[in-house]
Amino acid sequence: VQLQASGGGSVQAGDSLRLSCADSGRIVSAVGWFRQAPGKEREFVASMTWRGDKKRYADSAKGRFTISRDNRDNTVYLQMNSLKPEDTAAYYCAARRFDGISTRSYDYDYWGQGTQVTVSS
Repeated sequence: VQLQASGGGSVQAGDSLRLSCADSGRIVSAVGWFRQAPGKEREFVASMTWRGDKKRYADSAKGRFTISRDNRDNTVYLQMNSLKPEDTAAYYCAARRFDGISTRSYDYDYWGQGTQVTVSS
């Protein structure tokens, strides 16, 4: 399994970005997005099950970010609206072997490389 994240960039506060995570295999389990700002620990952003019947968001993401997936294309998305400077970080997609959402990074077995999001005020 290889995950390839893309879609990051430099935007202004209030703008939107959509991150994508392409899966080279066929993951039929939970996926998630995490982020890590310089000098900070990696933190949970969002997670969802394969069918999308369960989703969970960090408080900082609720109401602004939406996680989704297209299982036909094996791609996971993170739609980010109303971006704030504090959203600036490298964003990572991850997948589990099990179809259960988790907010803990150590529960994830596969990781993509980070895609940088920079939000200026």
